[in-house]
Amino acid sequence: MRLEDIPAICAIEQEAFTTPWTEGAFRNELTNNQFAHYVVLESSDAIAGYGGMWLIMEEAHVTNIAIRAPFRGRKLGERLMRELMRTAVFLGAVRMTLEVRASNYIAQSLYEKMGFRSVGVRRGYYTDNREDAIIMWAELPKRTRSSHDGS
Repeated sequence: MRLEDIPAICAIEQEAFTTPWTEGAFRNELTNNQFAHYVVLESSDAIAGYGGMWLIMEEAHVTNIAIRAPFRGRKLGERLMRELMRTAVFLGAVRMTLEVRASNYIAQSLYEKMGFRSVGVRRGYYTDNREDAIIMWAELPKRTRSSHDGS
């Protein structure tokens, strides 16, 4: 993700979330947060989705992931999660975590498919409606030289 991507990312945020992040929040993530790593998914020169994570020590915490509405249902969320996981492994992470709305069964199903398991609940986590968040964790595959050096 680059600074010039922020307007498109904010449009996706508005579409996907009831409490979207602001332009300033993304600008801060890209310029001031040494732990932040964000990727965009492009389709026909348009940003179809994006995902972000913080990498702290050996743990990657997914901050947000979203696919623009016209691009949903094409397995792009899975592709984006795989890229985040691959990047996390490349950067030295051994596990990954995220929170997901208790009512978001589609996302939970995707995360379970990707190897995440529910380990707990954060009661009233979402500020818009006090909905609970399901805490999920995944062990990441071990980094091997051959899978990252092009051989």
